[in-house]
Amino acid sequence: MSVGDEHDSRRTEDPYNDPYSTVGGTRQTRTRLPEGEGADVYGGARRPVRASRSLITVVGVVALLVAAIAFANRGDGGSGGSSGDPKQSGAQPTSATGTKPVEGKTGGIASGFPQTEQGAQSAAANYVVALGSDGMYNTARRHAIVNTVYAPDVAAARQGDLDKAYSGAEFLTRIGLKPDGSAPAGQTFISRFNPVGAKVEKFANDTASVSVWYSALFGLAGEGSKNPVSEGWYTNTFQLKWVGGDWKVTDFTQKDGPAPVGRDQAAATAKDMADAVEQYGGFTYAR
Repeated sequence: MSVGDEHDSRRTEDPYNDPYSTVGGTRQTRTRLPEGEGADVYGGARRPVRASRSLITVVGVVALLVAAIAFANRGDGGSGGSSGDPKQSGAQPTSATGTKPVEGKTGGIASGFPQTEQGAQSAAANYVVALGSDGMYNTARRHAIVNTVYAPDVAAARQGDLDKAYSGAEFLTRIGLKPDGSAPAGQTFISRFNPVGAKVEKFANDTASVSVWYSALFGLAGEGSKNPVSEGWYTNTFQLKWVGGDWKVTDFTQKDGPAPVGRDQAAATAKDMADAVEQYGGFTYAR
């Protein structure tokens, strides 16, 4: 997983229409899946996949996630996503630097990033993961994430709206979760954002604008799930401020893509998907 009324024009009319949007602007998401008889996804035994190259566009049933939060994340102003020229803004090369990730953690989230362009990119990548995690659906974990990721004055201003957005009974029901934010018996709730790369849009000594490109997995894995796990691709542009010896979020916006062309691969069964998320841990991201 967009501050200010001036950002409303970047949102869809229905704030509950995007399964992957995080606490920023939103767009509708469509996921391309292989046509024909595929895996159960997630209704029964696995069946052969036809070799057809044609794909159909499916609107994600889960279409909700942080679009609700986009609504909650409105504020009194703030800067939107910056589209500065990388050449003028001193963007880092696209290759990895090899510099070791930070060693510190706050509330399970990487912290203590250096006051450099690379440090700002690393912070933004890790904050994408935190804001897009299933922890945002648990009150205690959500508070810890928000207080770690956001600048103190912004976190205090957002907390109430974020609580309302993430714990609303109608919202949780529509994405298939129980009123307490947990998954139904026999199903596994999956919300995981996976950064692919980052770049600096603008940088000053104590402020930075950083874009992070990532893929997102969202849905319920389990027999009979009405919201099977689907994939989307997004770019978040974070406005960061150097506060208390670390980079903190003051605002961010989101746009669709760039999204790659889907391949004719068989969708995983419900068990395989749930097992993969439980068995494969996440990373601490660094430039």
